[in-house]
Amino acid sequence: MSEKVALVTGSTDGIGLHTLRNLARMGYVTLLHGRNPEKVKAASEMIKSEGGAVQEYIADFAELAQVRRLAEEVSERNSKIDVLINNAGVFEMERRTSADGYEMTFAVNVLAPFLLTSLLMKPLKAAPAARVVNVASISHMQGGAGRRGGEIDFDNLQHESGYDVYGAYGLSKLSLIAFTNELADRLRGSTVTVNACDPGTVNTKMLLAGWGRVGIDVSSANNETFLATDPSLQGVSGKYFVSRRETKAALSTYDEQVRRKLWEELETLTQATYSDLS
Repeated sequence: MSEKVALVTGSTDGIGLHTLRNLARMGYVTLLHGRNPEKVKAASEMIKSEGGAVQEYIADFAELAQVRRLAEEVSERNSKIDVLINNAGVFEMERRTSADGYEMTFAVNVLAPFLLTSLLMKPLKAAPAARVVNVASISHMQGGAGRRGGEIDFDNLQHESGYDVYGAYGLSKLSLIAFTNELADRLRGSTVTVNACDPGTVNTKMLLAGWGRVGIDVSSANNETFLATDPSLQGVSGKYFVSRRETKAALSTYDEQVRRKLWEELETLTQATYSDLS
């Protein structure tokens, strides 16, 4: 397979769809993912109408079994993956639980990408220089439920007490960056890099629901595309980017003890197995 292959999760609308369209225009075989079959079909037709190559995948990240099925289907059709963008996310106004009994924000925003990335490691390593991009947020500094901003409360990861929508979202993005940095260290010396980014303040459905119309239009949201494709980032790993500039994330995301404790917790919750990463 000579064409480059890119999977963008949560790519039926918003920044995910915009990024997938960018990649399709650049000649990538694009792997479109969503949970709604009708939206997947509509997005697929849009990309095809623009001359892009697209594969369709349906999975609800609120159920880890569907994440596993998605990884199997992707791996069956693609011997390599050049780009994996973990873009899918939720912003839950009230505390809900996933099909597996986990707090929904943490389940979709953290557990699903942790598991999916582990299951796609073989095709990622089969690419000459694969890139994993984890979509975080400047909101990772948001505190809540008695937790100071930028710190992980391991006793309340599931927000059983004091649920706050901004705190839960912030914790999920903080955890995603910590996972990014730990995975980057474990992948050191391999052909796979992994970085995190703030996609920008963009008027997506999520931003409008939580903060109102305070951002830029989706058509200008190219930060994910930059991390996935820019030649200047070849070999760069374990970094956090805001507006295409390398930036320092919360100090806890660089703390090896915190990162490893979180990694072990994520392994327990997802039953994910990362092996032979070097």
